[in-house]
Amino acid sequence: MPLATTRRTGLVDQVIGQLRDAIAQGEWAIGQRIPTEAALAESLGVGRNTVREAVRALAHSGLLEVRQGDGTYVRATSEVSGAIRRLCGSELREVLGVRRALEVEAARLAAMVRTDEELATITELLNQRDDAYRVEDIETYVRADTEFHLAVVRAGHNALLTELYRGILEAVTASVAATTDPHLPDTEAIGHRGLLEAIAARDSERAMAEAAGFLDNLIAEA
Repeated sequence: MPLATTRRTGLVDQVIGQLRDAIAQGEWAIGQRIPTEAALAESLGVGRNTVREAVRALAHSGLLEVRQGDGTYVRATSEVSGAIRRLCGSELREVLGVRRALEVEAARLAAMVRTDEELATITELLNQRDDAYRVEDIETYVRADTEFHLAVVRAGHNALLTELYRGILEAVTASVAATTDPHLPDTEAIGHRGLLEAIAARDSERAMAEAAGFLDNLIAEA
């Protein structure tokens, strides 16, 4: 996605907005180095000082990371994600703890208010997840597992909870990858069929217990 040339008013804010949008839309992936200060200045039609201030602001908010002598890298896709990454860092137990706080409530809400269409989506994602595990396609497994949990959160119809969860999605994906052992047989792998059944049956208490159970086990082992 090419960056649009900015107007000459509020240049720093405009550059911040355009860089933020480019990051959110996947112009540069997490961990990828963005173009140099000079290249950004030329593409945006602004001075290098303007770009420097915008990058500094986005680094402060957690979206970018400036590595002296190396360049500037994408660290998160939103301010919420950046803030949570700063708070949790790379500590798996902390990420799992945040997931537990959000996912248990999300499971309760999903069991209460999910639609038939949402249940079908959740079911399909869980089938994709389990099929990928059986053939040891770990990349697909991690993606499907993350999307499964996000679908459960969305089925709770709480916009703020969904936005908070989307903010930690990179951390969720990383935690799924970190806690996946492809060598375990299906019978010993983490399963979510109980959670699916509880949501399907609109049993909110069981849904909460299922969500809390597997996360408590992961936290104990982390």
